[in-house]
Amino acid sequence: MAGNYLPRNLLAEGLGHLVLKCMGWRIEGQLPAIDKFVIIGAHHTSNWDFVLFIAFKFVLRLNARWFGKHSIFRRPWGGLMRRLGGIPIERHRQLNTVEQAIQAFNQSREFILVLSPEGTRKKVERWKTGFYHIARGAGVPILLGALDYANRRIVLGPLFHPGEDEAADMRAILAFYRDFVPKKPQNALYGG
Repeated sequence: MAGNYLPRNLLAEGLGHLVLKCMGWRIEGQLPAIDKFVIIGAHHTSNWDFVLFIAFKFVLRLNARWFGKHSIFRRPWGGLMRRLGGIPIERHRQLNTVEQAIQAFNQSREFILVLSPEGTRKKVERWKTGFYHIARGAGVPILLGALDYANRRIVLGPLFHPGEDEAADMRAILAFYRDFVPKKPQNALYGG
């Protein structure tokens, strides 16, 4: 799993630790010792979620990729966002992002993709299921990762292996997130 970790960068690691310490956050759980997986980052209700994700990425030296709205990749921040692992997505185009992600998994010996199933910080009626279809198509598990603002912790939960029943799988995944309080609870989807 060496390729899933970035070379040691004391400045980035120190910055990650400093951000988490100043915000009073901690990381609980462990990354799995496997080369490929999808991480769900939920609930995504605030821009602060991204700050916590980057601090987490720096602390663990995680070479993870993530999708972001194409507009955040414009100047002056576009280059930085790409260096942080970002992949721009143009939501208004009908590009098959799921197939592109599956192909990236299949072409790589080591690959971690972090996705927010809400797809937005606003209230949604249901999660987007791209993360699920990417994991199934690539034959990789999903690491359940949660932001718990009530207890100021980033939680790395269990690995979830998608099965044949998408509805049952989504109920099981959503059940994991019910106990974690997001920054803006009114925007979180808790139902199953």
